[in-house]
Amino acid sequence: MRTFICAAITVLACITLQPARAASPVREQLASLADALTTARVGMITNPSGCDEQGVLDADILRREHGTNITAFFAPEHGIRGAQAPGASGSDSVDPETSIPVIAIYGKRTAPTPEQMAEIDALVFDMQDVGVRFYTFVWSMTYCMDAATSAGKPFYVVDRPNPIGGLVVEGSPNTTSGGLVGRLPDGAAFGVATRHGMTAGEFARWWNGEALGGRCDLHVIPMTDWHRADLWPANRKFVKPSPSIVSPATTLTYPGTCIFEGSNLSEGRGTEIPFEQAGAPFIKGDAWARVLNALDLPGVRFHATTFTSAGGKFRGQACGGVRIEVTDPETFRPVAMGLHMLKTAQTLYPDQVVVKSYAARLMGVENLHTRLATTTVDELVAEWQPRLEQFKKQRAKYLLYR
Repeated sequence: MRTFICAAITVLACITLQPARAASPVREQLASLADALTTARVGMITNPSGCDEQGVLDADILRREHGTNITAFFAPEHGIRGAQAPGASGSDSVDPETSIPVIAIYGKRTAPTPEQMAEIDALVFDMQDVGVRFYTFVWSMTYCMDAATSAGKPFYVVDRPNPIGGLVVEGSPNTTSGGLVGRLPDGAAFGVATRHGMTAGEFARWWNGEALGGRCDLHVIPMTDWHRADLWPANRKFVKPSPSIVSPATTLTYPGTCIFEGSNLSEGRGTEIPFEQAGAPFIKGDAWARVLNALDLPGVRFHATTFTSAGGKFRGQACGGVRIEVTDPETFRPVAMGLHMLKTAQTLYPDQVVVKSYAARLMGVENLHTRLATTTVDELVAEWQPRLEQFKKQRAKYLLYR
């Protein structure tokens, strides 16, 4: 018996001496957030990408492990569960999994109303951005920051990686306000570059400084495991922030291929690799790939392909086109690539390719839809360089990571 007791004590001692398992970086962020929201009624702007490294929804962690009192969800584009189509967030409802009210903030309403703000004590933004101006989530965040500032309520951002890195800044800063694809601070000469190189937390700091004069009671919960040179971290599960951003690879090409939303070419929606390929029924992929590869663009190769989309443009029709292979993310410049892709397609098929005004709005280039046929990509890039350099200097004071 004495031997058994001694052995048991030894085992218990070993168990006791084992170091406690460290919380993951995201859970450390959530613990900091929860500490700040102990007694608050919380409104949360989130979707399934607001999760920890394993894909567990942060809202569930806050409620179950910290007792955070989340009293309302605010649904951005694609809805609180990320299943709505582009341009939709669903109607006001009750979340069936939590019984928490869901209030749509994409469409007629872009932010909580004063009456809704009166029912909460703090707003929290927690979802994955993709580092591109025309991705709507950060603009929904800015509208909510405006509402929080007007109501005198604090605004928290659970910061997340920029999946395309924080070093490269590329593309034209917009000069006209595009709402949910690119607002301008009042009186500003320009907004942000197409590929802005900021995290959501840094973006919030930029909006607070440039648009709100620092009046927002802003609190960014920073990451401890991300640096500017990083892309998507290998230790994080990638949860689609929206239906067509399906993988980290999608985020690399999206800043360029989204331009096809402003044309009659398919950007690959409804296929397994949206935004990593483009085409149309009238395009011969081998000819387009040959012309694009002859440009010798850095960090990328093009492969002839065919695809049939289950949704979006040319649904059910066989499209010829190209598939994009990023060979070197560090030297790859997706914005310039997208312009080259659309221009070469227009040159090859001048009677069939249609470039719409929405392309100009997406890319922040005035009258791009009428100028692309007669202006080289190099000329377009040279035009926006002075503005881009101004933006880089402005942006520098809002950065949080090295």
